[in-house]
Amino acid sequence: MFDIIYRFDPSKVEGLQLPKTWMEARDLLVKGNRDFAEMTDLNRPDRVEQIIPFDPRAFGWGVAAEGAPVQSPFAAILGCSDARVPTEMVFSKGCNEMFVVRVAGNVLGNECLGSLHYAVHHFPSSLRLLVVLGHIGCGAVTEAVNVYLEPRQYISIATDHPLRSIADQIFVAVRVAAMSIEVAYGPDACTQHGYRAALLEVAITMNSAWTAYCLRQEFTASSRHELGVVFDAYDLVSRFVRLPMSLAGSLTAEEIGLFEPPDTAEGFRSLALYLCRGKVVQQHLGMKPLDAISASL
Repeated sequence: MFDIIYRFDPSKVEGLQLPKTWMEARDLLVKGNRDFAEMTDLNRPDRVEQIIPFDPRAFGWGVAAEGAPVQSPFAAILGCSDARVPTEMVFSKGCNEMFVVRVAGNVLGNECLGSLHYAVHHFPSSLRLLVVLGHIGCGAVTEAVNVYLEPRQYISIATDHPLRSIADQIFVAVRVAAMSIEVAYGPDACTQHGYRAALLEVAITMNSAWTAYCLRQEFTASSRHELGVVFDAYDLVSRFVRLPMSLAGSLTAEEIGLFEPPDTAEGFRSLALYLCRGKVVQQHLGMKPLDAISASL
C-alpha cells in the first residue's frame, strides 16, 4: 500500500528552491520518477508514504486579492494526452513546477509549439528544461505503425486533416524504426509475428527523440539562458521513464532517465540501432541481431 500526499502550509511562503541549471532540473525529474516508480512497486512489503510539498503561493495564499500567483515552472513538458500518464505524478511534482503541454502522440504542431514558445519567453528566470515524454503503448504511434504496415488504411484518415497531421508527423520515426530493424536483423525481420510490436517499441522512442531534436533546433540558439532539451518514454507497467531495452523486471540504470537527443543523422541511426538490439525488440521478433549472430559463430 502507498499514499501520495500533496501538502502545503499557508503559514510558510518561502517557496520551493528552483534548480539552477538544466542538468539539475533533469536530475530532479529523474529522481522524482524513480521515487514514484519505486513507491508504487506493490512487491514492497512496507507501506510507503510520499509527501509532495506545494508552494502556498501557487494556490493564491499570501497573494493580493487583485493579483494572481506568479508562474515559475522549472521544466516544460510536451507529453501525450493519454489518460494513463499523469505527468506531474510521474515525476513526483506539484503545482507550479512544470508547464505541461499534452497532445496525442506528443507531436509538435503549431499550437504546441506556440505554447512552448510562451513558456520559454515568459519564464526565463525559472525555466531550465524542455522535456518530450512519450509512453509505451501510445495509441497515436500505434495508428501510424498500422497505416505504415497497411498503406490502404491511409485512405481512412486522408480526409481527416487533424488526425492525418498527427500520423504524418509520426511517420518519420516509424520509417527510421523500420529501416533500423532491417539493418539489425535482416529483411526477414518484417515477416516475424512480433514485428509490429517491435516496430512500435522503437518508433515510440524515436518519435520522442526526433521531437526533442526539433525543439532544440527551435529554442536553444534563440534562448536568452541555458536551456536543456531531453526525451524519453514512460513505461505504463514499470512506471519508469526509460528506453525500451531490458525485459520487465530487469531494468538497468543506463536505460532509466531522460536523455539528450542526437545532434546528427548518424546519431539518430546509432540510437535507433541501439534500441533495435535491445532485449525487448529481440523478444518481440524472436531473433538475435545479425552482429550478435556473427559474434557467436
